[in-house]
Amino acid sequence: MRKQISFIHAADLHLDSPFKGLINAPDNVFREIRESTFQALDHLIDAAIERKVDFVLIVGDLFDNEKQSLKAQIRLRKAFERLQQYKINVYLSYGNHDFINGNIHPVTYSENVFIFPNEKVSQFTFESGGQKMAQIYGFSYENRAVVERKVEEYNISSEAIPFHIAMLHGSILSNTEHDVYAPFQLNDMGKKDFDYWALGHIHKREILRQSPPIVYPGNIQGRNRKETDEKGCYHVILDEQGSELSFIPLQAIQFKALTIDVSACEQIHELEKHILKTLIDTDYPQLLDVTLKSDQIRLKEWENEKRIEDVIELVNESIVVKQNWSFIFRVSVDVNQQISDEEAAKGNHFIGELTRHFEKVSIHSYTKELFQHKQARKYLNRLSDEEEMEIKEEAKQLLINELLKG
Repeated sequence: MRKQISFIHAADLHLDSPFKGLINAPDNVFREIRESTFQALDHLIDAAIERKVDFVLIVGDLFDNEKQSLKAQIRLRKAFERLQQYKINVYLSYGNHDFINGNIHPVTYSENVFIFPNEKVSQFTFESGGQKMAQIYGFSYENRAVVERKVEEYNISSEAIPFHIAMLHGSILSNTEHDVYAPFQLNDMGKKDFDYWALGHIHKREILRQSPPIVYPGNIQGRNRKETDEKGCYHVILDEQGSELSFIPLQAIQFKALTIDVSACEQIHELEKHILKTLIDTDYPQLLDVTLKSDQIRLKEWENEKRIEDVIELVNESIVVKQNWSFIFRVSVDVNQQISDEEAAKGNHFIGELTRHFEKVSIHSYTKELFQHKQARKYLNRLSDEEEMEIKEEAKQLLINELLKG
């Protein structure tokens, strides 16, 4: 008989996430936003039941922080109890956001839930029909950070068991965009004889390697403007011939970045109609990060006069009333400079000096105090090179447009 297992691989649920920066949304929209991580969890459970999987893997950061709210823990317990009704096991580990020692009031989960208890790599055995079918390996964060290279601790314990799955909440050693926890290199994983590496921590979905599969499913619900498009989990089938992976969208609300060219709008009242014409109906409620683009300086003038804010408010009144609503939570303008960066940098005028200054200056001296603040640094991620460049470019555009406004 052909040996086969089927499971869901999910990570980074971040239940009860606060969704900072969206407080200006209408009350009904904000309630849906706050509920979205729980809705995505419900979709995850539905997917596992519908596909009749053997078990579910959740690789760290089930909660948004170590002080897990009672609401989040009870909702998760009820979700696991639904899986128990269908005899679906859950194997979970805690990550850097929900590390074990931070939760002083843990909730007991149902008997189908198996939790990796500490930072030592251990294993659980999944049995089906009285046969040992899979060995599942992993560890949980006891404290906020794990800096050791944990891959070295993963070793297959029994060759007699058909399938071996490793769960690891961490990041590639060379990663520059996130804090590096439990660092690993792909070659080190490849030397281990595992059938599947189930990763967590990075919120962007990515298959790092096909054979054996080394996979980030991403988080199940976007929580800010950088976490755009579809979010979800993988349905994985392992058999003697290899693996089959299918991505399942789970998000309740989708973050989306949208650029709209409004160069043709000569009057401010034309903006509303033009923006509404660009927006299309979708299968999910959407939170939109909109950039209005133009080759006319009048767009910047409208922004300075706060008239664009009024237009966006009118647009939002029209689009939040749909069942699959949209809401523009952030708007920025992009006006093509009358002077190119190259021309500006060569000039002897003040704008030339300003442009050359931006090329040389680092923002670290301006952000150093914030990132060293004892309370603030708990909630701030290190800025990536791309984010630093974005901040510098926005500041430069703002200054130059103000200088050219007259």
